[in-house]
Formats: sequence, structure tokens, C-alpha cells
Amino acid sequence: MNGEGRPDIGRHTWADRLRQWADHTGTEILGWILVPLGIVLMPAPGPGTLVLVGGIALLSRHHSWARRIRDPLQRRAIEAAKYGVATLPRIAVSVLGGVWLFALGVVWIIGPAIPEFEILDVGFGPALPAQGWATGLGLIASACAAWGLLAYSIVRWHHPEPD
Repeated sequence: MNGEGRPDIGRHTWADRLRQWADHTGTEILGWILVPLGIVLMPAPGPGTLVLVGGIALLSRHHSWARRIRDPLQRRAIEAAKYGVATLPRIAVSVLGGVWLFALGVVWIIGPAIPEFEILDVGFGPALPAQGWATGLGLIASACAAWGLLAYSIVRWHHPEPD
């Protein structure tokens, strides 16, 4: 009610307006940023697929075409997670994959010199390609994301074989 005895219909606080903007426009913008970013990150070691799926998930709140893409992606992701934690050797390989990513991140941060060489007339060395903190931290973040998703999958879908 306002001071005149009438209900405040249609009046919103700044927080309400900001929340509404973030719910509509903000998720739309972020989704359209994440989709191409995920596509670009796909060939690089890192969370390209997760970024792409996150963008599709945000866009699915506003677009039916994104919902049609999201649902099969979600089913396949759950099937892959269940398959990945079905046996202890698969879990061990996943943990070791995270260790490998983490170690590569440390190497990329340290940036040791490598021999100079060419592949298809493209030269490499003496520095690692994309050497530096950004690449190294990206690899380390990918390892942490992989371990987090692995832990979630183990808790959610790993059912040890009965003796």
C-alpha cells in the first residue's frame, strides 16, 4: 500500500528491476557470449564443452531451439557421467587425467625453454605456445573442474558392485 491507501501495483524497486534485467537480458547476453567462446575453446585443452553447454542452457530459458538442443545434451552428459564412474579403473583414469591437466598448467606457468622445430612450416620454440599465467591457470582450472565433476558423478551415480 502506498501512503494514499492504494496498493503499489506495478511499482518495482531498483533491486527488482536489476533482478528482472539479469533474469532476461543478462542471461541472454551471457548465453550468446558463452556459445561462441565454448566453440573457440573446444580444440584447446580446457572446459570448452562445459562453456558451450552452459551457454546453451542459459539460452534455453528464452529460445525453444536451445531447449531442443539442451535436452539431448543433458541426456548424453548424464549417460557419459554414469559410464565414466561405473568402474574403479575408469575413475582412476579420470583422476589421472586431472593430474595431467594440473601438471601441464604448472609447466605452462613455469614456461621452460623447448627446442625449436617446425610442423607444416609453422615454427615452434624456444617458448611454449601460449606460454604464461593465463594458459596455465586455464589448465589448472580445467583440472579442478574435472575433479569437481568427477566427485559429483561418483556421489550421484557410482554404485559399487555387490560382493
